[in-house]
Amino acid sequence: MKRFVLFLALAALPLAAADIAVLHTGARIRAQRIEKLDDRYILTTADSRIELKADLIADLEHEDDPPPPPAVVADKSLTPPPIKETDPRKLVTEAAIKYGLPPAIVHALAMTESAYQTNAVSRAGAIGVMQLMPGTAQSFNADPRDVEQNIDAGTRLLRELLLKYENDPNPVRRALAAYNAGSGAVARYNGVPPYRETQAYVEKVIERYWKQVNAAQPVSLAAQGSAVQTPGQ
Repeated sequence: MKRFVLFLALAALPLAAADIAVLHTGARIRAQRIEKLDDRYILTTADSRIELKADLIADLEHEDDPPPPPAVVADKSLTPPPIKETDPRKLVTEAAIKYGLPPAIVHALAMTESAYQTNAVSRAGAIGVMQLMPGTAQSFNADPRDVEQNIDAGTRLLRELLLKYENDPNPVRRALAAYNAGSGAVARYNGVPPYRETQAYVEKVIERYWKQVNAAQPVSLAAQGSAVQTPGQ
């Protein structure tokens, strides 16, 4: 009786791949290995060795390893989308770092252009924080009404202009003048054009740049790892 109870306990264990002895009583005993020796069967389990008379066993079966459970795949529809940054000041800093410009010069330009106003529209039709004209935004494949794309495109434009004039006299002034009045006007006058608005604009951006620098540390643009020269040169 004890041996039969042991058979039932062994049959209930959730083993992996196994040989199975099916008794005439209907009980099923799993073993790691089953061997026939004369009129007996030897069942080897993980922790015991059982001998059974051959006439007690009705059949022998083999059970393969069960298939692994299916991998759990996260439902992407339940994953919240990343929160998009909308703070213009943070976006200006991120764009400046992304394009290798000192944040102070990009902040000075953004403040002068629109005071960081995302819905600002000039009389000429310039849009948003960096006051992009629709045609300029299109050339950078940007939506000027999307604050992130607006700031990214404006920062790229500033970088291109700084690189364009890096070997000219007063490169930063020329780059700022071109941002305000266009490269054609800078080329026409070989420098900052004699437009009152553009001249005031250039001086205001440079003044705001220096206020930021002096509020922190008197570090030049070159010392910050930029390819451009210090504003005012």
